[in-house]
Amino acid sequence: MMRKRIVMLNKSNIKWLIVIFAIMVALSIPAYSWMKKTNHDRAERRKSLVSPIVMVPGSSATTERFNPLITLLNKDTQHPHSVLKVKVSTDGKLHYSGSINRGDNEPIIVIGFENNKDGYNNIKKQAQWLDMAFYQVSQTYKFNNFKAFGHSNGGLVWTYWLEHYYADYTSEIKIKRLMTLASPFNFNESNINHKTQMLSDFIKYKKRIPKSLIVYSLTGGESYESDGIVPEASVAAAKYVFQNQVKSFMEITVTGAEAGHSDLPQNKQVVEVMKQYLLQNKVPNPVPKNNINQKRIKKSKKK
Repeated sequence: MMRKRIVMLNKSNIKWLIVIFAIMVALSIPAYSWMKKTNHDRAERRKSLVSPIVMVPGSSATTERFNPLITLLNKDTQHPHSVLKVKVSTDGKLHYSGSINRGDNEPIIVIGFENNKDGYNNIKKQAQWLDMAFYQVSQTYKFNNFKAFGHSNGGLVWTYWLEHYYADYTSEIKIKRLMTLASPFNFNESNINHKTQMLSDFIKYKKRIPKSLIVYSLTGGESYESDGIVPEASVAAAKYVFQNQVKSFMEITVTGAEAGHSDLPQNKQVVEVMKQYLLQNKVPNPVPKNNINQKRIKKSKKK
């Protein structure tokens, strides 16, 4: 009687073992497929030659803001940049227009927002929406590095994104260069002793900005104090965020015609500076010095 009971228990155990094994196999198949796809995506990203320029416009501007700038960048070039535009709605939905051409290793991606209002709280929201769009395009196009460009508040959105979101990408995607254009790091304050909450926060979290980054801060010189909208001292406050944190930091002042805040994105001197410092293909002729004042601040190298 005892022997029969033991045999029955053994049969029951075998049945449960078969069930457990079947469950493990069923679970392992999607896990294996996911791991295989992840490894394939990583290998594809590592081999990618695509290095886009990701542009963010300023407050009250749409994804069409950089059309004149892009036209000038593509003028007289054998390899025009194709353009993909992404508009992020307040509910997080992405709306695409344009496309990235096959074989274009340096496309332009413009990311704009339905809520494009001014203010620090909105800049935080826009940085979150930027991250949503950036994640999707980086998954689609599998690039392993990029350059960033932001006009006015667009530069502030990039700075907040670098400090609060970029850490999620550092193992796979490297930001090589950041160029801000007339970005008011201290908003309308012209006195650096009166730091806004935003500037104080940027300084507080500056250690999160990658040390390998190269940063260019451009400002317009319509007058000695302002580009007509943003105080020059507010743009210059960028040094308190980037200096002694990034690999190198350069301040560039553009003067002459079309140096006002709204004119700067299509200013020909700005276009030449972008070609020389931001794009992969350098301009064949040096940037004219008569309308540009450059000041370079390099991070001291550790021995």
